[in-house]
Amino acid sequence: MSRATTVKRVLPGLALIAMAGCATTDAAEPLSAEEEAYQQAIELALQPASAEEIAQAERSDPITRANFWSNEYQKNAADLSTTVSFMRSLRQIGSHERVIEVASTAVPIHPHSYELYLELGRSYLADNKPTEAAQAFVRSADYAPETEAAPLAGLGLAFDRLENHVQAQEAYEIALQRQPDRVSTLSNYGLSLALTGQLQKAEAALRKAVEQPGADVRVRQNLALILGLQGRFDEMAAVDPTAPTRSVEANQNVLRQMVMPTRNYDSLQSLDEVISDLQSAPRPSEPMPDLNEASVSSEAMSEPGAQEIAGAPNSEPTVTLRPKLRGAQDG
Repeated sequence: MSRATTVKRVLPGLALIAMAGCATTDAAEPLSAEEEAYQQAIELALQPASAEEIAQAERSDPITRANFWSNEYQKNAADLSTTVSFMRSLRQIGSHERVIEVASTAVPIHPHSYELYLELGRSYLADNKPTEAAQAFVRSADYAPETEAAPLAGLGLAFDRLENHVQAQEAYEIALQRQPDRVSTLSNYGLSLALTGQLQKAEAALRKAVEQPGADVRVRQNLALILGLQGRFDEMAAVDPTAPTRSVEANQNVLRQMVMPTRNYDSLQSLDEVISDLQSAPRPSEPMPDLNEASVSSEAMSEPGAQEIAGAPNSEPTVTLRPKLRGAQDG
């Protein structure tokens, strides 16, 4: 049989197959109204939240906010902004293990995102893991813009927690070069200076912090503590006019006992312990207000552990941890 004859016999068969395919396509039944509604509902559910919905969620309570960002994260786990917001919301409800889990997935997708490492560091800090936190802050600082202060401010907290106050103050100073009026950085810098006995410089930093629009009662109480350590009790009482009299008197009495020529971390720590005893003592009819004195929270360098984050440094410095004083603010 010639090749031409073979082609002639094959072509009608191919045509029949093609016609059958067309017939099958043409015969496909349209979706029912119920099926169309279901498909539209799925498409609608997968659409990202609007700006108005996001704003409303951010005004909600922490649990509602975390649920909202969990839903958004499930829609698109590769979106950086959504992932950072989800990690932040998890941190705010204390779900630190979940933050680490999300970071372990997100970092390989966004290996140069300083925001991911920043949230990871803050979560480690909140979970009282300063070594791991500082490692994350270092990575965040590596990738952050030169105008971004938060990673270095967090690193300052880390070094303070690790009792490396000189490096802590260097980190704060660089952060303040980038953002001179950042309240939490000024406040924590002042506390760090107090821990090394530099009370006048500590007072200057805290006075500047108090003058900023975002200063809250913790900043005023930290300034009051520094004034008290210098024996300036009247000024201390005047710093926060809204403080209850009993709280001011308790601070004054304790501070009068604590003022000494050599003021170091031990004196501040002893002060914090004495005030804690005052707060936990039995009270008659009136409860003693929370005194919230100075505290240096921090973040420091070490490996993330079992759930290691891709690209994180592997070296861990030798450090000695200490209890933290109250009053420090988030980096």
